[in-house]
Amino acid sequence: MLLMALAFEALVGYPQGLFRRIGHPVTWMGAAIAWLDVHFNRDDDPAIKRRIFGAAGLGALLLMLILVAVLLQAVIAATLPSALALAIMAVLSSSLLAQRSLDQHVAAVASALERDGLAAGRKAVSMIVGRDPETLDEAGVCRAAIESLAESASDGVVAPALWLGLGGVAGGVFYKCVNTADSMIGHLTPRHRSFGWAAARLDDLINLPASRLTALLFVVAAWLLPGASASKALTVTLRDAGKHKSPNAGWPEAAMAGALSLQLAGPRVYDGEVVDSVFIGDGRRDASAADIRKALALWRIAAMLQFVLVGLLLALSAR
Repeated sequence: MLLMALAFEALVGYPQGLFRRIGHPVTWMGAAIAWLDVHFNRDDDPAIKRRIFGAAGLGALLLMLILVAVLLQAVIAATLPSALALAIMAVLSSSLLAQRSLDQHVAAVASALERDGLAAGRKAVSMIVGRDPETLDEAGVCRAAIESLAESASDGVVAPALWLGLGGVAGGVFYKCVNTADSMIGHLTPRHRSFGWAAARLDDLINLPASRLTALLFVVAAWLLPGASASKALTVTLRDAGKHKSPNAGWPEAAMAGALSLQLAGPRVYDGEVVDSVFIGDGRRDASAADIRKALALWRIAAMLQFVLVGLLLALSAR
């Protein structure tokens, strides 16, 4: 199912027409999380109560979604021929992956810079990063796009694929709900520091294996990509991954930085406030659209390596 889902999503993606009509599983999860935030995250409640309500709300939502996924999979398997049931579950599971959309959004930044210059590049990169685009020069736009590609390769592709492989559709739904909750309420702001605590901690935990696996895939991909350096990717990963504020994002970003001989991360501006962060890597900071293209090439090789790895695991399990 996972192998078919990866292939289908890479080739077809999630149709825009379908998104306009019914939305997307992530938007449905987001609506449920927003409802919990509005109704159970009260500003006048003490921190401990908000933390308990946040954890309980997330737990209840996860339980409900996992139950729906298990029942759906059971009904499809019981009522349809096995080959057709497998194909349907693969198509449904593909909606939890983001290979195609990630590739398209990052490529759009390079195309905008190449075709229309800095203003267009800022607009394109604002679709995939949260930092203030107007504070970015051309190199900053390119680094932001490459960082987003590296991090999203882990939490948008490798991690959901891993959880789909471990737990079927229920595993994928579990991961995607936690990851969506973290992106919405897992922030160190006065409103969400307590209510989103469980989402942030759980997201850190379930992304640990995928972030390391993504870094490894980038290292191997760098060995296969002309002009990239697998040795630098490995060296920078082992040296700098732990310097990142996130326990997970630093791994794929460090591997990407080393492979392309760039410096990534560093200080950035969110909502007018400078967030201090160390640089990862010891290469150039003056990234260009050509570096985005090279990062995309590295990512595509890594995605193919993941597909091959899943295929090998399938072959081994069938023996």
